Amino acid sequence: MNSIKDQFLLDPSVTYLNHGSFGACPRPVFENYQYWQRALESEPVQFINKISPEVLLTSKQALAEYIGCLPDDFFFTQNPTMAINQVVKSLNFQPGDEVLTTNLEYGAIDKTFDFYSKKHGFSYRKQNISLPLVSKEKFIEEFWKGYNHNTKAISLGHCTSATALVFPVKEICQQAKELGLITIIDGAHIPGHIPLNLSEIKADFYTGTLHKWLLGPKGSTFLYVNKSFQNLLEPLIISWGYEAAKPTKTKFLEENEMQGTRDISAFLTVPAIMEFFDKNDLEKRKSECRKVILEQYPEFCELLKTEPLCPLSEEFLGQMCSIPIRTDNPLNLKDTFYNDYKIEIPVMQREKENYLRISYQVYNSLDDLDYLKETIKKLNRFFK
Repeated sequence: MNSIKDQFLLDPSVTYLNHGSFGACPRPVFENYQYWQRALESEPVQFINKISPEVLLTSKQALAEYIGCLPDDFFFTQNPTMAINQVVKSLNFQPGDEVLTTNLEYGAIDKTFDFYSKKHGFSYRKQNISLPLVSKEKFIEEFWKGYNHNTKAISLGHCTSATALVFPVKEICQQAKELGLITIIDGAHIPGHIPLNLSEIKADFYTGTLHKWLLGPKGSTFLYVNKSFQNLLEPLIISWGYEAAKPTKTKFLEENEMQGTRDISAFLTVPAIMEFFDKNDLEKRKSECRKVILEQYPEFCELLKTEPLCPLSEEFLGQMCSIPIRTDNPLNLKDTFYNDYKIEIPVMQREKENYLRISYQVYNSLDDLDYLKETIKKLNRFFK
């Protein structure tokens, strides 16, 4: 299959193995983004008041079909951290309540819960998950050891940032519902990366980005809310959608889609994203990327004299993997990769653990991974 690297705007002098952090937008999608920005600037009043509601709905319909939900059940926001902030602010947890999570979650989400738990007196319980993962069943067993009669909600990453592991959120949500718990899922890394069907997962709240693996412009994310919670979700910004004079949609959408003057151009690119996916057979390309990760993960672990964090299966891995490394200088190591060898790759830190996380996107090649291997050999002074 022909390379499509030239359709991305990435600096060709850099070996880019860090798609997972902020994504990368292909030229046709970015040009569509700029088209909407120009449409806004050419006639701001008509665009904001008349055109944007219609084109926003078109974009939402395209995304709804891709992620398996109804367009009336989500709205766009800037990033998952903002989305989770809005959820936690709205749920009114009380002293004595507990929210169950794992010790492997994204730092900004942890900080959100830490802040509000201190403010309102509820507990944020981080249940330890043993690494390496052994099986989905073992993960589920360990997770529910943190449950008790005070547990009111669970919060879980669908694919973690530091460890790049895919968690069994469908099974966790199913059991949580049987226990009467609220389910909050951070799926930042999922859309465009791991197959997603929200109607099957049945989470109460689910947020995912367009600007990572779905290849959208930066600052584009959705927050899905189950209908039973939509009237409980408080808007982060009170504006014209609050007690709208002439409502045209649900209170949930009025309050969260009418937030004053803002540029929603990034939210309008979903049809262009879907067109790019179709024209370039991205589903097939992504499948090949996942196979490369499964093949290369043990090779990198062997090179660095460590072990994979999970069984080699698409049940736990997508287009990313995190290789445990032993180093005393994680930040210097990351800087050296970039400054001396032009490799953009993160060195992830979690508690006392360090990981070299590889993202393998459709614009990458095996040559990129070979170059990384050769560079690791040259940097053996950083590894214990």
